Amino acid sequence: MSSGSVKLRMDEDCLQEPITVHQMFKASVEKYNSLWALATRKKDKWEKITFSEYYHRCRTAARSFLKLGLERFHSVAILGFNSAEWFFSAVGTIFAGGVMTGIYATNSPEACHHVASDSKANIIVVENQKQLDKILQVVRDRLPHLKAIVQYSGPLQKTVSNLYSWEEFMELGQDIPEKDLDEIIRSQKANQCCVLIYTSGTTGKPKGVMLSHDNITWTAHHASRAGDVQPANSRQESLVSYLPLSHIAAQIYDLWTGIQWGELVYFAQPDALKGTLISTLKDVHPSSHMGVPRVWEKMMEKIKEGIAHSGYLKKKMVTWAMTLSLERPFLFSLADSLVLEKLRAELGLSECLKFFSGAAPIGKETVEFFLALNIILYEAYGMSESTGPHFMSGPKAYRLASCGKVVPGCKFKLANEDGDGNGEVCFWGRNVFMGYLNLEDKTRETLDKDGWLRSGDLGRADKDGFLYITGRMKELIITAGGENIPPLPIEDAVKKEIPIISNAMLIGDNRKFLSMLLTLKCSFNAETMEPTDNLSLEALECCQQLGSQAKKVSDITGEKDKEVYQFIQNGIDNVNSRAVSNAQRIQKWTVLPKDFSVSGGELGPTMKLRRPVVLELYRQEIEKFYM
Repeated sequence: MSSGSVKLRMDEDCLQEPITVHQMFKASVEKYNSLWALATRKKDKWEKITFSEYYHRCRTAARSFLKLGLERFHSVAILGFNSAEWFFSAVGTIFAGGVMTGIYATNSPEACHHVASDSKANIIVVENQKQLDKILQVVRDRLPHLKAIVQYSGPLQKTVSNLYSWEEFMELGQDIPEKDLDEIIRSQKANQCCVLIYTSGTTGKPKGVMLSHDNITWTAHHASRAGDVQPANSRQESLVSYLPLSHIAAQIYDLWTGIQWGELVYFAQPDALKGTLISTLKDVHPSSHMGVPRVWEKMMEKIKEGIAHSGYLKKKMVTWAMTLSLERPFLFSLADSLVLEKLRAELGLSECLKFFSGAAPIGKETVEFFLALNIILYEAYGMSESTGPHFMSGPKAYRLASCGKVVPGCKFKLANEDGDGNGEVCFWGRNVFMGYLNLEDKTRETLDKDGWLRSGDLGRADKDGFLYITGRMKELIITAGGENIPPLPIEDAVKKEIPIISNAMLIGDNRKFLSMLLTLKCSFNAETMEPTDNLSLEALECCQQLGSQAKKVSDITGEKDKEVYQFIQNGIDNVNSRAVSNAQRIQKWTVLPKDFSVSGGELGPTMKLRRPVVLELYRQEIEKFYM
């Protein structure tokens, strides 16, 4: 684990005193001591704890981690759905001098192993039996640094050495003196690493983004103010925590900003995204809500369904209310109180004042739909490497289709601008990460010599400083659910599994699920190098083995050849069975009538796949997947 420290990016624009996570929490406890901090649903009622209790439980967890042998700058990896125990483990790890890292609850055992091994995890905190089983599959001799596992939900069903229930764990550190913990806390510096966020690159395994105390505390303070988050002594904010805390967006929004401003965090049910989120929102009426685009889309679909199933009169009323623009204030406020307010209440957002969207670009249709409900979605833009938001929209900085303005104290520039003003968006500020864990070369690729962070995204800015993202330099797919998916490993796996396939292109950027365009191996015209309709020798042999009579590509496409289609489906199923998470499974596919070629425009001169061209050429086929 990197025990090093970094030079902080302090200049005349951000001279604030750097503080540690403990200093931030201590200051909050002094201000918000007896206010409610966390709420958990137990047996149909909300059990709440105050900021004072929250702080003391984090200290108790820290002492227990020390008792279990947590070493300085080694990690505690947390695997499970959002809960108070997740928060206690995260903060307790940092108090104890460790580094906290989350593991996605949807990860496969191998993907869990990568994070635990790379971060030298001394302790893994799991939610339940299901998550414990993943760790037990990879733990034997393969995690030499691992000393203990703690399970925070459900009874222990297995007797495993060094496995503790949450109750047992919280008792463990009783004999560690408080002064020993205080000594460790005092030795911490704001420019040292305290959080690891694992982010997927375009190829290869996820990289550990090292974030310092200052990255976390500075961002929790400043980015949230740009989004107009209020401190609890003027008006306590409340929110529902349900997005994965291993992702920087939810971690900054739910956990760290919550501590900084004294927010009341309600924990959703683990099946929130399968349908219970809205009933939780209706129960608690949060003052602010963040969703990834897919969450907002699901809400939009739910409202549309509701409207479709309602009576003629209600349907007419809703349509009338939603077509009135904000430019007719009297009529609009009438429509709002008669109709729109009720629709917002059906989503549990009747008292919500701020609505945020982040983690992936949101579609124009979704933004405009919510605008018609008098819900303005404030888009944020950043990356794990910028501790989340570097640009924020908010009540004072909003423009349709823009992801807002740079967070005060941060800077940006557009590198290598083209004639239209599009350039690579580069970031500078106290929120920019320390580097990648164990990957110095990758760090050097991402940070230029002056410390600017290269995003790999293309954007342009208008004269007022609003940023618009116009494309991606990287080929990383970001689904509507905010999951980052490198397409290459999946495409390669498909080609390897199904030898009849020549080209495979994964689709899914800003979409609900992954789909794939496939081409079959064929012979090429020797002179023009254009693909012909004749199957290649390898493809012919493959067909014969399957009992297929096909000789041409056109004998197979359009589902004419059932044997070949079944063979392809079996191959896709095999690839899906090895997927890191559900979001990385291919749900739909189609076989195109001809192979990709340089002459067809799908391949560049070096035979590199030109993804934007393919997206354009086969737009109709792609849209059919999502109809």
